[in-house]
Amino acid sequence: MDVPCSVPHLVSAIRATNGTAAPETLRLAPGCAYRLTAGANPFHPVNGLPVVTGTLAIQGQGATITRVATAPRFRILLVGRTGRLTLHDTTISGGSATDCPAYPDVPGMVCGGGIANLGQMFLNRSRVTGNRAESKLYAQGAGIDNPGNATVRSSVVSGNTVAYTGDERDGAAAGGGIANDGPLTVEGAQVINNLAWVREATGSFAFGSGLAGMAQSTVKNSVIRNNRAFAPGGFARAAVTNSASAPSARMTVTGSFVRGNAADAPDGTAQGGGITNSARMTVDNTHVSGNTVTARGGTARGGGLRLGPGSELTLLRSSVVGNVVDAAEGVAEGGGLDNPEGGTLATTRSRIVDNRVTAREGTALGGGLYHAGGTSTLDRTVISGTRAIDGGGIFRRSGTVRLLGSQVVFNTPNNCRPTDSVRGCVG
Repeated sequence: MDVPCSVPHLVSAIRATNGTAAPETLRLAPGCAYRLTAGANPFHPVNGLPVVTGTLAIQGQGATITRVATAPRFRILLVGRTGRLTLHDTTISGGSATDCPAYPDVPGMVCGGGIANLGQMFLNRSRVTGNRAESKLYAQGAGIDNPGNATVRSSVVSGNTVAYTGDERDGAAAGGGIANDGPLTVEGAQVINNLAWVREATGSFAFGSGLAGMAQSTVKNSVIRNNRAFAPGGFARAAVTNSASAPSARMTVTGSFVRGNAADAPDGTAQGGGITNSARMTVDNTHVSGNTVTARGGTARGGGLRLGPGSELTLLRSSVVGNVVDAAEGVAEGGGLDNPEGGTLATTRSRIVDNRVTAREGTALGGGLYHAGGTSTLDRTVISGTRAIDGGGIFRRSGTVRLLGSQVVFNTPNNCRPTDSVRGCVG
């Protein structure tokens, strides 16, 4: 079905497809901007378009579906639990959610500024940009919120903002680009320039500025870049966070770039510039580079990757390069890798190079790896050119660090500290 460049025609077409049992395809007008000024349902105007409840393919042909800036707040698109949506060559922009379809009984929770998917969704060669999820309680998934089953392929998720704006402590903003309650596959995609932030001095959590994974998540051949978590006086965590708690769940990142991201928590705690893992995770053939963690007057740790308590992280054939942890007048630890709370880290054939930890008038430890409790096993891995005030290569506070055919060399001001704390490490 061809859809003219008209919002009423688009709304009517989606309603018509919901009433049919057979799969339907809508072909949008090439290059059209469908400008939404109100919610599709006047009695419950939380979605700009009708809820997708059938099997629908939208061939965008370069079209944009956007909320007009002066319109009331609403998300652009909701895929219902029975819905199956394929979205091709379409831009979704300007959405601003006011509710959370996955948790309708939690007043004030806000999810999915651009798209919320409760069913099945396949995005291909599409863009989800400039959307917002903002709440005084808890907000997640500014670009996409996925409690269903979703694939994002050859697409761009960019410039979205998730925000906690409340006054109470312990609020949260998760998933500036994507929040996943799973399962999710991101393949050949870019998740860039997204933001997660929380109100100052509320002790709240901003995490997963690019992708917050809370269920099975797979990232392949993708770029996670220039995302920022900002939590003044609170907790800022990583462009990619994994907290999938199901026993069989794991996040896997393969053949990807996680670079140029930032976690910033002045007078708070910033953890993991690139990746923070609190569950089970594998990172394979991936470059984690140029990420920054800053917490002036607070605690900053894990410039590249950070492990949470009791978590498991496997790093294979990967590079952790040029990441920076800085905590002026505070505590900075783990420029490349940070395993501070009893996690299990295993690296194989990887490079931990040119990372640094700085803390003017503070403490800076573990330029390559900071370890306390748990086990870190480095197999055929190089830690080199990393810097800290002490433990330029590795600082082992407690626990076990094993070197298996690995090199810890040419770090500043030393390779491993305390002296003789890591067997096989000299200098």
